Amino acid sequence: MKPTLYFLRSSEQKIATDMLHYAYCLDEANKKLQDFPELEIYSRFYGLSSKDLGLYALSEHKIAGGAWIRLLKEDDKANAFIDEKTPILTIAVMPEFRNQGIGSAMLEQLFLEAGALFERMSVTILNNEKNVSFFKKHEFMEVENSFGNSPIDGTETITMVKELPKERVVRPTDGYDPRKWMD
Repeated sequence: MKPTLYFLRSSEQKIATDMLHYAYCLDEANKKLQDFPELEIYSRFYGLSSKDLGLYALSEHKIAGGAWIRLLKEDDKANAFIDEKTPILTIAVMPEFRNQGIGSAMLEQLFLEAGALFERMSVTILNNEKNVSFFKKHEFMEVENSFGNSPIDGTETITMVKELPKERVVRPTDGYDPRKWMD
């Protein structure tokens, strides 16, 4: 079943917080988000900045995943920080919905939306063949000398960057003139 995508609003910050648990594989490490307060910067006060942009996927009437970008500052000491003009991507798909194309669907839509605001986005991922090939498939490039370690278990990480398309997003309401609604 194809997922339905919805914009992630500030009132839905809980979705971002819940998805952060899966984005950092805390479920696999049997750990809790509260054990890693440094991860709060990726979801805390999500949507209160006009530069926060995200979406989530519903499948089978359940939240299947979420993907969002945030423009953070150097002082935040965030993984994937490139500069103060490059937002950082966080993405997660719930375990029962993985390998169904949901992550790809969310990324493709997010690229279109983010391209209207930003030139590129960055992400830090666990440095393994599956993760790297997934992001390379979506045209992310490895950042030289960007190896680090996961705050969860010390596993090696790598930062990748994607140049975003500069296409104008066309919505069904574009060109709508409310004065002519009766014509």
